[in-house]
Amino acid sequence: MKVTFLGTGTSQGVPVIGCPCEVCQSLDYRDKRLRSSIHIQLDDLSLVIDTGPDFRQQMLREHINRLDAVLFTHSHKDHIAGLDDVRAYNYLQKIDMPVYGNADVLAQLKTEFYYAFEKNKYPGIPQLKLHEITKPFSIGAVKILPLPVLHYQLPVLGFRINNFSYITDAKQIPEQTLELLKGTHTLVLNALQREKHLSHFNLEEALAMATRIGAKQTYFIHISHKLGRHKIVERELPNSVALAYDGLSIEV
Repeated sequence: MKVTFLGTGTSQGVPVIGCPCEVCQSLDYRDKRLRSSIHIQLDDLSLVIDTGPDFRQQMLREHINRLDAVLFTHSHKDHIAGLDDVRAYNYLQKIDMPVYGNADVLAQLKTEFYYAFEKNKYPGIPQLKLHEITKPFSIGAVKILPLPVLHYQLPVLGFRINNFSYITDAKQIPEQTLELLKGTHTLVLNALQREKHLSHFNLEEALAMATRIGAKQTYFIHISHKLGRHKIVERELPNSVALAYDGLSIEV
């Protein structure tokens, strides 16, 4: 299974234009972070988790010419705003795009993209087929295990496929979900910044959670510019933990 980090950043702490901080002024490509999203290629199946505002740019950059389904972690704008751009895949593949999310996500999609659900549809709008996630499910032969976490008080879903687990926008991981994470070999986890935050793990909390889950390799995502430059933060991390960066591809 190939996992590509389409984006590793966040709208949290977005700087103003011309921000003088060292991350925003960095020439290191690893410090250029679009909104968090990943692409998963498993045999012939092509999946994306979350379609933020940068979705089109990310898919073009990675030359992803087929998309079989979209999974959503939660309904916040920085994770759903790019869904309209699946219309290109509708056109190429001649199918409605399967979209998976909890009830809150699907309700928000119907509000944000109301025109896709009207009785009399305008030609060329995205064609979507919604699927509510209430339990483990399959897309083709691929089994997907939802991982419930809390983003302050908002329920968010992570996802586990085989021994790969993906969690973003978490502040708490319930004991039941920690049980579901046992045996994870590769973990992706959010680490927003160094300071404590109401609804996201900071670096210290993310490191503690990574140790508790005990994956062989953990990658941090949903990184704000407040965390610092990639090359500086990497020096502080144990060998089993790394900062992900936009465009990174790994085999899991």
